[in-house]
Amino acid sequence: PPTSGSRCEALGVVFAAAALHRSITWTMARFVARFSKVFLRESFPRAIMTPKSFPRPRGVHARVGLRSLTRYDETTVNVDWQKKLTPEQYFVTREKGTELPFSGIHLNNTEQGTYHCVCCEAVLFSSETKYDSGSGWPSFWQIHGAVNNDESNTNALRRPDNSMGSTGTELICKKCDAHLGHVFDDGPEPTGHRFCINSVALTFKPKSIQ
Repeated sequence: PPTSGSRCEALGVVFAAAALHRSITWTMARFVARFSKVFLRESFPRAIMTPKSFPRPRGVHARVGLRSLTRYDETTVNVDWQKKLTPEQYFVTREKGTELPFSGIHLNNTEQGTYHCVCCEAVLFSSETKYDSGSGWPSFWQIHGAVNNDESNTNALRRPDNSMGSTGTELICKKCDAHLGHVFDDGPEPTGHRFCINSVALTFKPKSIQ
């Protein structure tokens, strides 16, 4: 039978093995943690890892500073847009989405009349300034009511848009803040502007019934 001395010696070996196991585990954990930090820092841009870089939903009236630029119609402030609009109209006008190119109902419309905001009925464009830009969206070279490049008396407003990774120009409705589309400087004369507008953001009223 094993003596007390041999039992003590065996227990000593077990304790030593357990201590060695803890030491190795602790060392490996430190190595993995350090390696992970180095790997992530080298493999991914810092901007992706920081919380500030993740896109945040843009509220319709999220920033007070923008309100001073918009001539809000008080009757539209508390409208339940999800009930008033179709899902596609809501996505484009209230969540600043974009319809698929060449899918809009107004893209190939050549009838005489005016185009209005689908949310609040404000008149935005005339068929007289509509043209085929080949972009896949209804395009206009001037906002209804503008005089040359003076758009102060129109129902649309430009504002900077950095959501696509580069600085662009968004066009919104002055009366209800609906997102309409974007403005580009590659349009025809006399303005040189291309107002690229989502069909679902517009309603059309023929000249014959106005």
